[in-house]
Amino acid sequence: MIRGIIFDFDGLILDTEGPVFQSWAELFRGHGVELTLDEWESVIGTSNQEHFNPFTLLEGKIGRVLPRDKLAPIIYAREIELCEAQLVLPGVVDTILAAKNRGLKLGIASSSNREWVVGHLDRLGLLDNFTVIHTSDDVKRTKPHPELFTLALDSLNIKPHEAIVFEDSPNGVTAAKAAGIFVVAVPNNLTRQLSLEHADLILDSLADLALDRIIAMVNHNGS
Repeated sequence: MIRGIIFDFDGLILDTEGPVFQSWAELFRGHGVELTLDEWESVIGTSNQEHFNPFTLLEGKIGRVLPRDKLAPIIYAREIELCEAQLVLPGVVDTILAAKNRGLKLGIASSSNREWVVGHLDRLGLLDNFTVIHTSDDVKRTKPHPELFTLALDSLNIKPHEAIVFEDSPNGVTAAKAAGIFVVAVPNNLTRQLSLEHADLILDSLADLALDRIIAMVNHNGS
């Protein structure tokens, strides 16, 4: 029996991933070089610092050191500007409401920091729906390591087979699968270009399939 739902945040509830990539791509273009999706792919769904620093990549391309302390706030302000122009992604609110109507426990497991996740959820009026929110501030290793999901399971007091994860990125799917949870991949415009074949189910949008039907598929899969 499914007792809980764990949501990713970035790119799943709100399309922050496209804006974040765009903000960095704009910086690269401003220095006469391109940032490709292949170069950025490893960052999606995880923490930048664990895999590569885009400043290091840019400096390598242009052959000089940049004033990172001055540029970082500019990049962040551009990210916020672009993210605040985004709407909650289709089907998210209906899925949350359906889960609450079934009495399911709701959690967030995000590789971003708490200030970012909680700030956006509060702004969108969604914060109170989640009893558990775990972010990069709570773990030593973010996705693709399963630590965020195992922590969320413990906090929700449910077992892996009692949960469904909604994710949008390959790193997120890998982490949830490693935690032993049924994973529904719902890619956004950016992650749609990446491989999500290791997910248990792939949807174009959360609006495409009602939560009841997803739960029925999970129960059938586990029977």
